[in-house]
Amino acid sequence: MAGTLYIVATPLGNLQDLTPRAAATFGSVDFIAAEDTRVTLKLLNHLGLKKPMVSYYEHNLKERGQMILARIAAGENCALCSDAGMPAISDPGEVIVRDALAAGIRVVPVPAAAACVTALAVSGLPTGRFVFEGFLPTNRRQKAERIAELQGEKRTILFYEAPHKLPGTLRDLCEAFGPDRPLTIARELTKLHEEIRPTTLGEAAAYYAENTPRGEFVLVMGGAPDEPEAAPAPPEDGAALARRLMEEEGLSPAAAAKEAAGRTGANRRQIYKALLEGEEETE
Repeated sequence: MAGTLYIVATPLGNLQDLTPRAAATFGSVDFIAAEDTRVTLKLLNHLGLKKPMVSYYEHNLKERGQMILARIAAGENCALCSDAGMPAISDPGEVIVRDALAAGIRVVPVPAAAACVTALAVSGLPTGRFVFEGFLPTNRRQKAERIAELQGEKRTILFYEAPHKLPGTLRDLCEAFGPDRPLTIARELTKLHEEIRPTTLGEAAAYYAENTPRGEFVLVMGGAPDEPEAAPAPPEDGAALARRLMEEEGLSPAAAAKEAAGRTGANRRQIYKALLEGEEETE
């Protein structure tokens, strides 16, 4: 009988955030697949556990993933974890989850914090609808294309970014969305130097052009503002168009008023009233 693949969330930084269920899962499985076994070893030492571990990260996905799934298919239980947060979210874990499901292997989530949702919750920006973009592409052309796709996006947008790439990304976002776009920078979440900074793209780009970024960052950017509704045309403009429609197309006053209202946004009743008053003046 095949075993189970557990997707286990680990603390973003503060070890007190580890859930009892996650600790129990680490204790019960046969082995652990870790993004970095050195990081996970510290967590296991904190729990007083000793478990066989294998590394599973971006550059060994295919070979190591097949080996892990073969062991699970043979009856072993495995806990997959990343260095911090929920595995498979902007993370190589998504590949082994997909392959496990395709192979009919049971996948069980053991959830807790994810950096993106944690940052969103404390950003002060709208949380009802949001878009998670993760890390932007490193290729300049692909990055520009991805940013261009977000033009007009009204939902709150979340990005992950590494410190050495942050200044360039802030510059690119500022150029694309304008310096006044609201931004909350969440840095080193749950750690000793945690920082939540509501700001704007322009202010953030200027600050990190002069100050070296440190730590891991989540950027929570406000969506595109609603376009102000155009003011309706005055009734006089609608009436002028309606008179032309009556003369050129032979429309009745009621039909001309309706058509002119649709084209100009002016009030139909006011247009019709102006037409009737104009007829009375000509009699």
